[in-house]
Amino acid sequence: MFRMADWISILGIVAGCCTTGASVPQVLKIIKTRKTRDISLMMYCAVTLGVMLWITYGVLIKNFPVVLANMASFVLVTTILIFKIKYK
Repeated sequence: MFRMADWISILGIVAGCCTTGASVPQVLKIIKTRKTRDISLMMYCAVTLGVMLWITYGVLIKNFPVVLANMASFVLVTTILIFKIKYK
């Protein structure tokens, strides 16, 4: 039987997979087309900063699902940000 803490952790992991996975189609499209014209540079700067802050928060509260999900998100949003700057 799962304890409530287990369900909360599972919820965090599933939420992290959903939000992290949302960036995958954008990364794949940019890699395929080399086009970033319709992507907002300021939005991805803000998202990258936000993800870095979430990682810091997760480390401070010692919450593995928050850290893990946001580290994966950081890789993806940073990739998009780099491509946005490169293909501008």
